[in-house]
Amino acid sequence: MSMFDNIILNADSYKASHYLQYPPNTSRVSSYVEARGGEFKHAVFFGLQMFIKQTLMTPITHANVDEAQEIFRAHGVPFNAEGWRYIVDTHNGKLPIEIAAIPEGTVLPIKNAMVQVVNTDPNCAWLTSYVETALLRAIWYPTTVATQSWHCREIIRQYLDDTADSSEGLPFKLHDFGARGATSEEAAAIGGASHLVNFMGTDTLSGIMAARRYYNADMPGFSIPAAEHSTITSWGREKEKDAYANMLKQFSGPEKLVAVVSDSYDLWNAIDTLWGEELKQKVQASGGTLVIRPDSGDPVTVVTETIERLMKKFGYEVNQKITCLRQSYTRRRYFHAYDRRYFRNYETTSPKCGKYHFRHGRRVITKN
Repeated sequence: MSMFDNIILNADSYKASHYLQYPPNTSRVSSYVEARGGEFKHAVFFGLQMFIKQTLMTPITHANVDEAQEIFRAHGVPFNAEGWRYIVDTHNGKLPIEIAAIPEGTVLPIKNAMVQVVNTDPNCAWLTSYVETALLRAIWYPTTVATQSWHCREIIRQYLDDTADSSEGLPFKLHDFGARGATSEEAAAIGGASHLVNFMGTDTLSGIMAARRYYNADMPGFSIPAAEHSTITSWGREKEKDAYANMLKQFSGPEKLVAVVSDSYDLWNAIDTLWGEELKQKVQASGGTLVIRPDSGDPVTVVTETIERLMKKFGYEVNQKITCLRQSYTRRRYFHAYDRRYFRNYETTSPKCGKYHFRHGRRVITKN
């Protein structure tokens, strides 16, 4: 049994005394949840179904009540043991509350009700507010992640509309790589699933599993073969070209994508000499897409120079927006997107191009 299995203890301590604070004969309490404001004017509601399936579908038992009674007695606050045992005996341990909510994934202006909770048994009016702690935590984090991710999507969409012929690839423009920076696997699962509300690119398997388990998603996110520094540097600096050639040999081909981190030693030499000259023919003949990934330095300046060097080596085409240059053949650029402000900075510092692909690390699913 997990230490987190008892929903009676999934609350703030002061909640335990509130049953004594309502006016006599209180029979109905209605509460609601809203996004009160902050950096954004709109929020993306998400996460309630996970909480319901993971927590509320499990009935409480007399053993749960016993445990809670022992804890609260030692903790120094009153405890409504009689009320909780009433729920076990009368409702078979299911909480007599009704939760109404807007559809998950809805983009809603702030200061609007997202969720309403009301007790369905007049003897349990105290219960409505008791679940506030667990409910707010269950909604706040995924809603915040989904909201930040959606605003990133809207910024990317704006520049695609301004500079590209099509926004068809938008669902794959921001790839989630945040699992390693999450505070726990559960946070990676919840945050990763929240990002999938807006995008389909992810390396956070825990997020995929959460979406499958709690939202009946078949396969909500996708990835591609990709190198890391250890797989490149294991060949040694003198065989850096061989390491890149091996990536093409193992993973490239018609309609295939492969991402190769290229800054292990000297990014500009990798682009100008190794990719742009010695391996150029193999890249062009593969029939697939090579994602050349810088992985260090200032995102705006490094990506800008990366693109300019790639255009010189591989050529480019002018699209119907005229101002947007995109490379011909099969190359794309890929970089860590550390914050939303970086997306806007590309507007004035780099060629306008619809072939950017961004990757975020911990920021989107942990910086909330």
